[in-house]
Amino acid sequence: MKTLLLNCDMGESFGAWPMGMDAEVMPFIDCASIACGFHAGDPGVMRRTVKLAVQHGVTIGAHPAYPDLAGFGRRSMNCSAQEIEDLLLYQIGALDGICRAHNARVSYVKPHGALYNDMMRDPELLNTVMRAVSAYNSDLQLVLLARRDNSEARAMAKQYGLDLLFEAFADRAYDAAGHLLARTLPGAVHLEHEAVVAQALGIAAGKPLTIHDGSSLLLQADTLCVHGDNPVALAALQQIRSALQTTPGP
Repeated sequence: MKTLLLNCDMGESFGAWPMGMDAEVMPFIDCASIACGFHAGDPGVMRRTVKLAVQHGVTIGAHPAYPDLAGFGRRSMNCSAQEIEDLLLYQIGALDGICRAHNARVSYVKPHGALYNDMMRDPELLNTVMRAVSAYNSDLQLVLLARRDNSEARAMAKQYGLDLLFEAFADRAYDAAGHLLARTLPGAVHLEHEAVVAQALGIAAGKPLTIHDGSSLLLQADTLCVHGDNPVALAALQQIRSALQTTPGP
């Protein structure tokens, strides 16, 4: 069974509105993708989440998004290439500044929500994202969705000198190309503990997924995500961590 880095989206509370189980989940993951204030999070939440990650030796990643607090970053926005670069640099820099105050650093970038899905379907947008990440720091890893064919993304990243981490999701359903099903579709999000664990362990074992149309999909992944706002996240991560027999930490 392949050793996969376990990652979780975190720091998605905002002001008086809590979201996720960051403190409970953090001991069981390798990488924390921390919201940077555009879809969720605020300076206080960001700082508390960074401190928590440092306490548990968890690698920190920036989780930038479209500027869409009301929609939790899950709505596509018509932004120019310059605007995309600007919002990425702003968000990565904000989290990186907080990390530096705690003798830590941002190690990777994982775009959130609609921005993540849009860039995986639009090569021009993906190119813009890569250009922005490389401009900030080409040593940062970029997390991309593991699809049926990752060759185009690999070739593009090589132009920018970027190292990629391909990500699979334990709690999401896929289409035939390896894209995530839209959350508005029935069955797009797995909310049953057993289903989340089974999909995670199947991916780690190199087994193809049976997707919604009955066909098979094989994903070659480096990291596995369980969403922090999934109500079964904690129980699922505990069982996945135990089954993979890995040690938390970078």
